[in-house]
Amino acid sequence: MIFLRFYNSKKITKKTFKIGLSSQYCYICKLFEKMKHILSYFILLFCALSTYGQIHELGVFAGGINYIGDIGPTTYIAPNKPAIGILYKWNRSPRHAWRFSYMQGDLTANDIKSEVPSRKARGYTFENKVREFSMGLEFNFMAFDLHDVKKKVTPYVFTGVNYFIYDEIFISNNRSYLDYQSSTFALPMIVGVKAHILENFVVGAELGARYSFTDNLDGSNPENDNFTNWRFGNLNSNDWYVFSGVTITYTFGQNPCFCAE
Repeated sequence: MIFLRFYNSKKITKKTFKIGLSSQYCYICKLFEKMKHILSYFILLFCALSTYGQIHELGVFAGGINYIGDIGPTTYIAPNKPAIGILYKWNRSPRHAWRFSYMQGDLTANDIKSEVPSRKARGYTFENKVREFSMGLEFNFMAFDLHDVKKKVTPYVFTGVNYFIYDEIFISNNRSYLDYQSSTFALPMIVGVKAHILENFVVGAELGARYSFTDNLDGSNPENDNFTNWRFGNLNSNDWYVFSGVTITYTFGQNPCFCAE
């Protein structure tokens, strides 16, 4: 702004040019001074968080998966196919951890097993696959300090964002057929309980429902407009899928603080 003002004036003398440089230099100095204070605040905040320590967990998930939608039973928790996964946690404090995971399982349902008469008479069935990547925040209801040698147990909740790969399918002759592979997002809502019973191992059990951003895990609402006349069910409600099972993680890492003594 200072240089533009000088440039637009009719006469620019050496004196005014020096004044402009001096003002600009003072402005830069003040900017660096503010940045130094902001950086100091961030360092203090980092030290406060690091006081609780950071420890890592790496492990596996094993359990089952089921789907909730327009085909088959309407039971919310009824795993009918095996599911596996891997997960990593970065514990930022005894109360919370950043969690990253990959889980997979096959989805299937059959109208014949439904208690709804209209579904049972219809007799549709489908098969699909879910390959899920997840990241989010896990919150412990009780302090869960993994540096403490005492045994401890806590319930926890997790939420974040999921991105998963699935098959776009359609129903023909009462069964599903593959159209193409697709992907979308889902919102996870997980509750569980975990225990630190061994020095370097944490064992947990959890139940996690995912609200998907698609209504075609079951072939009831194909994205392909060529199958418009084959759509059925509640077209205004997206599908859900649920992972339920146990986790075992191995803990490692120190209790660092990168702040000056």
